[in-house]
Amino acid sequence: MARRRNHEEHENHERWLVSYADFITLLFAFFVVMYSISSINEGKYKILSETLTGVFSQPERAIKPIPVGEERPRTSEPDRSLVDEETTADSLQSIANSVREAFGELIQNEQLKVRGNELWIEIELSSSLLFPSGDAVPNDAAFELIEKVAKILAPYENPVHVEGFTDNLPIQTAQFPTNWELSAARAASIVRMLAMDGVNPGRLASVGYGEFQPVADNATAEGRARNRRVVLVVSRNLDVRRSVSGVGSANARPDSALRRAGTQPAPTATAQAPQAGAVNPPSPTP
Repeated sequence: MARRRNHEEHENHERWLVSYADFITLLFAFFVVMYSISSINEGKYKILSETLTGVFSQPERAIKPIPVGEERPRTSEPDRSLVDEETTADSLQSIANSVREAFGELIQNEQLKVRGNELWIEIELSSSLLFPSGDAVPNDAAFELIEKVAKILAPYENPVHVEGFTDNLPIQTAQFPTNWELSAARAASIVRMLAMDGVNPGRLASVGYGEFQPVADNATAEGRARNRRVVLVVSRNLDVRRSVSGVGSANARPDSALRRAGTQPAPTATAQAPQAGAVNPPSPTP
């Protein structure tokens, strides 16, 4: 009977590599853990340090009670809108008073009128003071007069629109086919003069109403003279100016819609010269 041969097992001489790989892996993991523990977020550490320093060095912060509900401010600032309304009301009053002081003689002669309410004031000038008949080129006296008006208006920011009016006598020239063109050109001339004399052009506007908003009877020479006029309307703000210019200052009334812009005391009938008081009504008249 044959003897069974014992096969010698093959000896693996590279088994140590497995142990070595496991060791290197564990060593790598160890250094990763050690690095993660040793690294510090400097930003967060600085915030934490400053917070702790502030808490322990300033006891009043730490012991301040936490407010429940809304905490009322210690000091209250005035409402900005109320301050602006008071400012614009004061500016209208100042402009009206300055015009009365500067043009007392013209007011006595009824060639210049000042009237208004809490939302706007009107400075009405007879066209004979400013323009030759049937023309929109200002005369020499107009430049001096408008320069005085511009000095009064320039320091303020109130919007100003200039209204031109004529009588009902027809005009038909190459330059002015109708009274529409004449009234608009006269208003534009005054606007240009105000801008040249220092009034901010962004505040200015011009409109011509022709013969269609008379304040007197055109059947008489005196009535036609009153209808030939230029009116400078100084408004409280842009909303008031747009409302007034839509219908003309002679027809506008400070109704509830306009009063939403503000209701300060009217800038007339107070602190005016005795001679001006008998001439100027406290509110616009048609």
